[in-house]
Amino acid sequence: MTWHKRTKTCPGWMLHPRDGEAWKHFDVTYPYFSVEEHNVRVGLCTYGFSPFGQFGYSYSCWPVIICVYNLPPGLCRKELFVFMSLIIPGPKSPGRDLDMFLRPLLDELNDLWSVGANTWDSYIKENFQLRVALMWTISDFPAYGMLSGWNSHG
Repeated sequence: MTWHKRTKTCPGWMLHPRDGEAWKHFDVTYPYFSVEEHNVRVGLCTYGFSPFGQFGYSYSCWPVIICVYNLPPGLCRKELFVFMSLIIPGPKSPGRDLDMFLRPLLDELNDLWSVGANTWDSYIKENFQLRVALMWTISDFPAYGMLSGWNSHG
């Protein structure tokens, strides 16, 4: 989980989000967060799909996934480190109600940002205050419109 601090970057190459401008800007803007190498940076991914679309059933399913970006490029997207935080089922997309479904998750992420969680590091054998930052949201255009509150179609 501390790989992003201990590995050198390749100038001119973006092999991992930590090589990008957003990560660097975040480090400058929130130095108290970036100084602790254990702090976790995550992305929230959502995408709606119709599991029975080929059979003509009207049903929608919206998984919300948390991806951990502290890990090396080969592990960031491995099944073991990608967390399904919730699934929004229904006869149609959640539309403007998406924020209602996300509220408990966002409240927890906000608490982990501001207060943190007392956590044990088994490698160095000591406790630390773990904090979490939501760095990105990744979605298709309908979900982008719902997440941002902007009209992305029509």
